[in-house]
Amino acid sequence: MTYVVTENCIKCKYTDCVDVCPVDCFVEGPNFLAINPDECIDCTLCVAECPAEAIFAEDDVPSDQQDFIKINAEMSKVWPVISSRKGPLPDADSFNGKPNKRELLEK
Repeated sequence: MTYVVTENCIKCKYTDCVDVCPVDCFVEGPNFLAINPDECIDCTLCVAECPAEAIFAEDDVPSDQQDFIKINAEMSKVWPVISSRKGPLPDADSFNGKPNKRELLEK
């Protein structure tokens, strides 16, 4: 099983999770982070660190977020690995918790 970054990360991109990942499985897009399912070791450390509460175990991804399993896998093949913490996007706090952000995802 792997962990999956879901919709609430869009336009937030907090990177607290990156700091605790022991295997550098996070990749960075313009306004979203994703987890490489081939690199994730299921350590769970990232879940508690995500201020947006956007990371779930694959088996626990909410039913309306299931498409993010595929999005994480696809983007992990094209986006660069991020291995150190950066500041969030400038308007992250205003987007944290807003629903229906899928159309804002920049690939």
